[in-house]
Amino acid sequence: MPEDQRIFVEAVKRYCARHNIAVEVRSQGWLIVMRRGSRQHFALGYDVGLNSAIAHRIANDKAATAEVLTLAGIARVPHTVFLNPKLNAYIPPPGSWPTMLDLLEKHPEGVVVKPNEGTSGQSVFPVSTRVELERAAAEIFSSHLTLAVSPYVEIEDEVRVVVIDELAPVVYSKERVLNWRHNLDAGARPVLLEPGEAREACVAIAVNAAKAIGIRFASVDVVRVGGALKILEINSGVMMEALGKFYPDLVDAAYSAALDRVFG
Repeated sequence: MPEDQRIFVEAVKRYCARHNIAVEVRSQGWLIVMRRGSRQHFALGYDVGLNSAIAHRIANDKAATAEVLTLAGIARVPHTVFLNPKLNAYIPPPGSWPTMLDLLEKHPEGVVVKPNEGTSGQSVFPVSTRVELERAAAEIFSSHLTLAVSPYVEIEDEVRVVVIDELAPVVYSKERVLNWRHNLDAGARPVLLEPGEAREACVAIAVNAAKAIGIRFASVDVVRVGGALKILEINSGVMMEALGKFYPDLVDAAYSAALDRVFG
């Protein structure tokens, strides 16, 4: 079993043991089969199976998430999707490059270029020149079919809220260490938010964002920009491996709460 799967897999196994659910780990920990009586249920990756297919796909698509949140009137960091040139049959005649350059020109403070799908936090590039934009796009398109461009914003604080329906069992800020990124895997440290107005505000916008795209179990990244809260991303695969190294009991309780809803 890969090391970065251990916390999630072990949490599921402990839950199943407590609830008399047979469990079988397959595909090196990527697929988990759970059986109770005649019922069979699967967990894949970090998805316990609470979310609908369309909610999962929207959450996995940064630009689509931004569009849906706009329709719902929820403050968000805009993301614009661009297709890989390999998909030129689906790209408008002028192509993607002029529009990318236009976005860069509209945001002299810079833009951020990243894969439009996925939650790994890899291949995320701050860009302020045409040359940097070209390099970032080439790097991402070498392994992804789409990329997203968002304006670079000065993030005063970033908070991750794990949402299970209308509950938020995990709320923590990401304290940056040594670099501009807030990802825990990039060196940021988790700091649990204490009960109070700041925590309640983050939970409220995160829960509303999850409702807007119809997702039940997700991790929602909330950022404070210019003193206002906005949604940065929503992730349908709730990965808490790094957090589990600091707060294992909290992570175990969160996965257990999600599985309670699966098995009712």
